[in-house]
Amino acid sequence: MMVTIDEAVKQKCPRVALGCVSGVVRAHASPEVLTAELAAAAQKIVGLPEPKAVLEGPAILATRRAYKALGKDPARYRGSAEALLRRVISAKGLPQINAVVDVINLVSVECRMPIGLYDLVHLQGDVVFRTGRAGETYKGIGKYDLNLEDLPLFADAEGPHGSATSDSERTMVTAETTRVLAIIVAFGGGETLGAWTQRMIELLERYAEGREFVTTMV
Repeated sequence: MMVTIDEAVKQKCPRVALGCVSGVVRAHASPEVLTAELAAAAQKIVGLPEPKAVLEGPAILATRRAYKALGKDPARYRGSAEALLRRVISAKGLPQINAVVDVINLVSVECRMPIGLYDLVHLQGDVVFRTGRAGETYKGIGKYDLNLEDLPLFADAEGPHGSATSDSERTMVTAETTRVLAIIVAFGGGETLGAWTQRMIELLERYAEGREFVTTMV
């Protein structure tokens, strides 16, 4: 499987880069130590003198600028990292789904960048990062149908399956998932992607029995 960035996206977002990690995992319930890490990460943000200041960080602002450049209103369609941060600031904490999803959410909050997470069994062919076309939709995880027009998204041979805002139910990770693809979306440049993909791998090895990882930068 190849992951590529559409040329039209590159033209409007010239610094966009992707950090891709695939591997074998076990999506069991999060162990207590991971739950504690999630709580600690949330408390670190809530405990800041001005928690809302995290919403003005470079990675969050880069995502907003990219959405505007692509024609999507970032106030109505937020990047997934910003949505997680807003949830934390509202004292709702980080969601707890399973060890794999929880690790991805933890890394997203730490790096402030959207991360797509997909069950490889349900992906067909190569994956391209492009903007949504008129009329394209899918059912977001735990959400209604998402209007994908102009949204930065991932599409395989069957069509869109994930985006920088919300992934689809078609390729979501469940308790039955054994092989995953996770993609960090860096709209502000890929200089730190190596460190963050390594952080993701280390956490998946520690908490989700992760192994056989392959990392690529796009």
